[in-house]
Amino acid sequence: MIIENLTVRFGSFTAVDDITLEVPSGSIVGLVGESGSGKSSVARAVSGLVPHTGTITGASRVQMVFQDPYASLDPRMRVGASIAEGSGKEAVEHLLSLVSLPPEVAQRYPRELSGGMRQRVAIARALGAQPDLLVADEITSALDVSVQGSVLNLVRRLRDELGLSMLFISHNLAVVRYVSDVVAVLHHGRIVELGPTEEVVGAPAHDYTRSLLEAVPRLGRSTT
Repeated sequence: MIIENLTVRFGSFTAVDDITLEVPSGSIVGLVGESGSGKSSVARAVSGLVPHTGTITGASRVQMVFQDPYASLDPRMRVGASIAEGSGKEAVEHLLSLVSLPPEVAQRYPRELSGGMRQRVAIARALGAQPDLLVADEITSALDVSVQGSVLNLVRRLRDELGLSMLFISHNLAVVRYVSDVVAVLHHGRIVELGPTEEVVGAPAHDYTRSLLEAVPRLGRSTT
């Protein structure tokens, strides 16, 4: 997928300002920035949920996984029925297995699942549409720290097993580093740094990127 000159405006406010970004097939591109940087506006524009200018090519089927898995699932529908909406009943068990959930989860309601399980269901539901691109918008930030790692490992496995292309959005540079091949740093609606993950993290060229790195908790460093 190629995003060219993408701009998103809400009235007189410019949330995303003329960005260009490529998500190569089979790769994960991380988009990182603080709250208010324009990350979610990019996600929604790419997914066709907000008006924008510019062009988005190379991905005719885009699916988005949202931050809050409970809000993205119909609480009145069993998990199997929800997944089947985009894939058909015959694919439900396979999709659950892709996200490491047992078949019996299909008979449960979202309220009966943990946050991590709900997020896995949301990912399975998105995969059922066989997307060219999966947009993951802060998909671990609402989860317990103990659960985040397993979901991130799932993301990496899906990339490796399915050749999945993904735009992975987070405020946490450590999370983005763990799953992404390329990192784009967004600040005030503009990309201020872009490159292979280890290059951006190992030798950041922009002050804003360095500030994001400083915000990553480190063992032995006081947070008070």
